[in-house]
Amino acid sequence: MIYFGTLFPRIFLTLALGLVFVLFFCEYLIYYIVLIQCEWPTLDPRKEDPALHREVTDRPVTAMFIADTHLLGSREGHWFDKLRREWQMYRTFQTMMTLHQPDMIFILGDIFDEGQWCGSMEFEYYIKRFHSLFYVPKDTHLYVVAGNHDMGFHYAITPYRNQRFINGLKSPSVRRLSLRDNHFVLINSMALEGDGCFLCRPTEITVNKIAKDLKCARRLNDDCRNASTISRYSRPILLQHYPMYRESDEICNELDQAPDELKAIKFRERWECLSKEASEQLLDILNPRLIVAGHTHHGCRKIHRDDILEFTIPSFSWRNKNNPSLLMGTFTPTNYSVSKCYMPVESTVIIIYKISLPCIVIYLLVKLRPRRHTYSRLKMP
Repeated sequence: MIYFGTLFPRIFLTLALGLVFVLFFCEYLIYYIVLIQCEWPTLDPRKEDPALHREVTDRPVTAMFIADTHLLGSREGHWFDKLRREWQMYRTFQTMMTLHQPDMIFILGDIFDEGQWCGSMEFEYYIKRFHSLFYVPKDTHLYVVAGNHDMGFHYAITPYRNQRFINGLKSPSVRRLSLRDNHFVLINSMALEGDGCFLCRPTEITVNKIAKDLKCARRLNDDCRNASTISRYSRPILLQHYPMYRESDEICNELDQAPDELKAIKFRERWECLSKEASEQLLDILNPRLIVAGHTHHGCRKIHRDDILEFTIPSFSWRNKNNPSLLMGTFTPTNYSVSKCYMPVESTVIIIYKISLPCIVIYLLVKLRPRRHTYSRLKMP
C-alpha cells in the first residue's frame, strides 16, 4: 500500500504530461512543422513577359489563395465537427500569417456552408465567426469572392442575398484590385450566366469596363474617355469561385486531385464549372496570365491557349479534403511564380492519436501492475 501510494502520483504526472504533449503536438505544433516547409516561389527570369518593360524597382507582391472554407451552420453542423474543422482552419491560417506574412490573401468562395439558407441574425453571426478565424494584421489585405453556398446558385440568388453578402464582406460582384501594378480581377461566378438578370448584366458591364481600362493602360484603345487611370499595364490575375470550363477532372494530375472514382464524372456547365461560352469570353476580354478558382474541393491544373495557367485549389477544410492545400504566389508586373503549400493531413493526425494514446495506456498498465517480491533464506553460520 505504501509502494502504490508513492508510485501513483508519479505515474499520474507522467500520464498527464504525455497526454498534454500529444494534444499540443497534434493541435498546435504540427502546423508549424508542416507549414514552415512551404516557401514563397522564386521568380524565373526566363519567364519574364517580353512584351512588357521590366523595371529595376519592381518589388514582388506575395499572395495566398484559399477556397471553400465552408464554415458550418445550424442545419448541418454538429458542434464537435464545427469545433474540430474550424480549429484546423484557424490554426493553419494563423500559422501561415506568422510564418510567411503574405501581402494579400484571397478566399475564393463558399466561405459559409449555409449562407443561402440562413436568416439575417445567423448571417451576422457567420460574419463575426469569419473575422475571428481569419483575422489579419493591419498591413495585410484580405479579399473574398462569392460562392454558391454563400448566396445560392444563379437560379436561387435574390437581390437581398446578393446585397447582404456584398455589404457583410465588402465584396462586390466584380472588382479590380491593384498592388504595385499587379492587377487582380475578382468576379462572382454565378453572375456569368449571360441571361441579362439583375446580377449578370451589371457584372458584364463592369468586366468590359475593366478590360477597357487595361487596354487604355496598354495604349491599345483609342477611346479612353472616362477610363480609370491605371499607371502601368500588366496582364491581370483572374480570381473566381467556379473553375473555367472543362469536361471533367480527368486531366488533373495533382497530389490533391479528386479520387479516381470522381475524376471521370462529367462536369455540368454552370454547376461544376463556368459555361464554355463564359470561359471563352473571359479569356478574350481579359487575357489573364493566371486564373485561380475553387468549388470542386479538389486540386487541378490546366493550361488555356498555350500560356494561361489555371489552378483549381481544394477545400481548405478537413471536412471536405483529407489532404488540403493552398496556393502561394509571387507577382511582379512582368512575371509571376506559384507553388502549392500542403497543409497537415487529417488522417496523419488521427494515426498519431491512435498510436500515442494506446501507448500511454499500456505504459499506465505496466506501471500499475503488481510486482512480485522474492525473499531468500539467510544461511546460519
